[in-house]
Amino acid sequence: MNASTDRRALLVLIAGAIAIGWSPILVRLGDAGAAAIGGWRLLFALPWLGIMAARPGSPGDTIAAIKAPMIWLCALFFALDLGFWHYGIHLTSVANATVLSNLTPILVTIVAWLMFREAPRPTFLIGMALAIAGAIGMAVFKGGVGGRPPSYVGDLLSALTAVWYGAYFLVVRQVRAKFSTTAVMLGSALPGIPLLFLAAWLLKEPLIPHSSNGWLALIALGFMHVTGQGAIAWALGRLPTSLAAVVVLIQPVVAGLLGWWLFGEAMGPLQGVCAGLALAGVAVAQLSARRPQPVEAPEA
Repeated sequence: MNASTDRRALLVLIAGAIAIGWSPILVRLGDAGAAAIGGWRLLFALPWLGIMAARPGSPGDTIAAIKAPMIWLCALFFALDLGFWHYGIHLTSVANATVLSNLTPILVTIVAWLMFREAPRPTFLIGMALAIAGAIGMAVFKGGVGGRPPSYVGDLLSALTAVWYGAYFLVVRQVRAKFSTTAVMLGSALPGIPLLFLAAWLLKEPLIPHSSNGWLALIALGFMHVTGQGAIAWALGRLPTSLAAVVVLIQPVVAGLLGWWLFGEAMGPLQGVCAGLALAGVAVAQLSARRPQPVEAPEA
């Protein structure tokens, strides 16, 4: 930080990252199927997104966005992102699911390198190597979840989440030239709701929470989806990319601590070192971008 840093924006960014850190906890407490929780999450986010879209000049932009074919592609990738990540949260530790899904910046930079010839600096390769080594180490050294023996299916699904979110990010880069952030979020949510509920029905998973606490968790998840992402999006426009890229990595740290506190998912020393290595690699890779890019909100 320096004297010109917007401290209010920094506080908002930290608050948004902490709020999103609760996301995997609320998914665990949702008391329904993993894909169904994703559908409820988007459904309960709609009222808040609708309020944001009702601002002067926004409705026309939102309607145009909903009709755009690229927005439907955004919705598909985002629905896959939520579905895969929610299953990963149920099948592996909160820390693993959150850290592995935050490998998105690595994948986005690689794709941009191959497709758009946006060659990264050599330090990106160092960061990428650290992140991949840390991610592999987290999977190798982890213990069981909820008394069950270790399963690597959840780790795989969480890592694939980064692929789907990376695809979503790359499409959003294209549509943001035409539509506002609110229009893209609302346009992505509307088609995503039936897609996720259809997946839940096809997989024969519980569609309705079985408890009042489950409903409260889903309502809170929808609120967090909008406010956490909104706080981060607002702050990112007012802070240096180099600072924001590191601060948003508070989210997996918060999620890991909450998983330990609420679910007893303690990390062993080796897994903790690997988690730190993975996050450090992501930070190094993100900071080494040849041209400063807007930092997307982390996996929510």
